[in-house]
Amino acid sequence: MDFSEFLKYIPKIEKEKLLSVEAHMKMAPLERVSSLSTKDYLDKDPKKAAVMMLLYPKNNETHLALIVRNSYPGIHASQIAFPGGKVEPADIDLQFTALRETHEEIGVAPEAVQIIKPFSELYIPPSNFLVSPFLGIVDDDVTFVPSPYEVKRVLELPLRELLDDRIITKVVMSTSYADNISVPVFNVDKYVVWGATAMMMSELKETIRKVL
Repeated sequence: MDFSEFLKYIPKIEKEKLLSVEAHMKMAPLERVSSLSTKDYLDKDPKKAAVMMLLYPKNNETHLALIVRNSYPGIHASQIAFPGGKVEPADIDLQFTALRETHEEIGVAPEAVQIIKPFSELYIPPSNFLVSPFLGIVDDDVTFVPSPYEVKRVLELPLRELLDDRIITKVVMSTSYADNISVPVFNVDKYVVWGATAMMMSELKETIRKVL
């Protein structure tokens, strides 16, 4: 989608009601679906984190930034994710966390990002994190500077591909919920995006679809 054309829809996206569980369920493993509509996780005192769903122009076409995490000790190593991470003591709020982590991980300065709105928070059972996604846009072409420790590469997904259902398929994998289960995924540049990131992508996708 042409970026200048996409910008015309920003006011509608800002006002659009979030789809939350309805959208998350479309990309959730079947074994996870029943837990999405509850807030039992609040008893577990989850750690807080924030991520950035960053849209920007590349050759004037709207793109979404994802990262391939490096292999390192930790439950989310080597996964496809949005730029982001845990809240640090000095962070003033979750939006600040998302902006700071985006700067640290892919080199996009906070002042270059216009925050459009927060999206629905999502609990991640294996790591006991409650993640808050934010939709942000950068008006100009972006030069990414990936963190050599945290980021293996940046994936640049055209928005037109995200909105195309043909990007979705199912693969059999072993997860923290069960072994050898069928899981819905987004196919992105030979990578599969599943789990929490796929669920957040689903809400972004369905929200944008509603305003087009």
